[in-house]
Amino acid sequence: MNRSAGILLHPTSLPSPYGIGDLGPSVHAYLDWLAEAGITWWQVLPVHPPGPSQSPYAATSTFAGSPWLISPDALREDGLLDAGDLESAPAFPAERIDFATVLPWKSALLARAIERFEERASGGLRAAFDAFRGQSLHWLPDYALYAAVKQAHDRTSWIEWPSDLVRRKPEALVYWRDRLAAAIRAEELTQFFFFRQWAALRAAAADRGVRLLGDLPIFVALDSAEVWGHPELFRLDADRRPTVVAGVPPDYFSDTGQLWGNPLYDWERHAADGFRWWIERVRHACELADAVRLDHFRGFAACWEVAADDDVATNGRWAPGPGRALFGALRRELGGLPLVAEDLGEITPDVIELRKALGLPGMAILQFGFSLEPRSSFIPYRHRHDLVVYTGTHDNNTTVGWFHEEASDGERELLLRYAGSDGSEVHWDLIRLAMASVADVAVIPHQDVAGLGSAARMNTPGKGEGSWAFRLTGPMLDSRLRDRLANLVWTYGRAPEGFPPPSR
Repeated sequence: MNRSAGILLHPTSLPSPYGIGDLGPSVHAYLDWLAEAGITWWQVLPVHPPGPSQSPYAATSTFAGSPWLISPDALREDGLLDAGDLESAPAFPAERIDFATVLPWKSALLARAIERFEERASGGLRAAFDAFRGQSLHWLPDYALYAAVKQAHDRTSWIEWPSDLVRRKPEALVYWRDRLAAAIRAEELTQFFFFRQWAALRAAAADRGVRLLGDLPIFVALDSAEVWGHPELFRLDADRRPTVVAGVPPDYFSDTGQLWGNPLYDWERHAADGFRWWIERVRHACELADAVRLDHFRGFAACWEVAADDDVATNGRWAPGPGRALFGALRRELGGLPLVAEDLGEITPDVIELRKALGLPGMAILQFGFSLEPRSSFIPYRHRHDLVVYTGTHDNNTTVGWFHEEASDGERELLLRYAGSDGSEVHWDLIRLAMASVADVAVIPHQDVAGLGSAARMNTPGKGEGSWAFRLTGPMLDSRLRDRLANLVWTYGRAPEGFPPPSR
């Protein structure tokens, strides 16, 4: 990863007349904005179907794409929706995603597009769908069946389904595939729509010189097609309930740690078949993006294991991960590993050793960089080249919110001294420090470019409600913000080759 700059923004946060950002015209307009600012990397969060909390990190599949990102405008271009279909959109709020209103409306719209596909899709579109199905056999049939059965059971978790379905008895699978044939095909078409539009996004980004940085969570949700479809790969009991779950010990975000609840892997079983499931998972992630951030990288060295019947994370223990064996299998099968290690949290020597052995860049967060004693490794004078530096991430408060509401007096004082600032534009202070860093890549959440407060943060770890709903509005895409960002990108040598010097 050469010296460059990036912006962190999930596509759901883009402007759109349909209540939630999607892969339609606003994506292409945003790519123009990024390219004009000299930005090389657009970092997104996982783009898979979110679970009930709408968290992209609790997806119902690690292979499928989120139906909520499908663009109605692109479906209209394919002849699957009419102008009148889109005119029926409710009056959605511009600043936040109102999931309770958006999701039912968009579900009905997708159902209409599926009906129109069956009625009048062109031969070319049908051929593209058939090709997509043929290329997705390693995940699509299981996911489509899972999603259809889940819908037929009032969207309850698969562990609450009838026991013959929970245990995937062959006769039960045959029965439900036959009974839900139309619903299964609808799920396959929904995935076709997503991946067709995502491919168009990839092509448009490449045309503008913008590369995508994706996100691969280490764990998957219990209520997912993968755990239902491959229970042997997870540490489950005879009733297919988890025996142990994932979490982290007490940290910056919680005095009692975080109990995530994801089932843990049976790494011995994964190793026995050469990590085949992981190879397909990483291959798929690298087809979605140019490079991929490995969320919770420390879990590949050792993860925090908590008994499934415990209600707090403090009683957990460190359990060994797959280490180099997994990455050796990935490298042998896939070649180079365009990965970024999210090495945050309680980082022990074995995690550092693993990252260095693999030659992966790590991460630094400037909001964590200004503790007084001891000085943080994230303070800019301690940065190194093989690093991606952020002002903050999707889990942090915005820089303005952090500075005024969370930073200690000592942190504020050291930051102002370090930046030679009065704090009136602290977000630009941190952006400048990130751009000036020796770190190969500097990534800025769009909320920090816009100077937004804590109401604009994307997620608050451990808080169930109110997250993942942030959206951009017009002033946050102002050309003056773009030009000011471009000036810093160019000044600190992060602009693409041939990018013209912006006016001061």
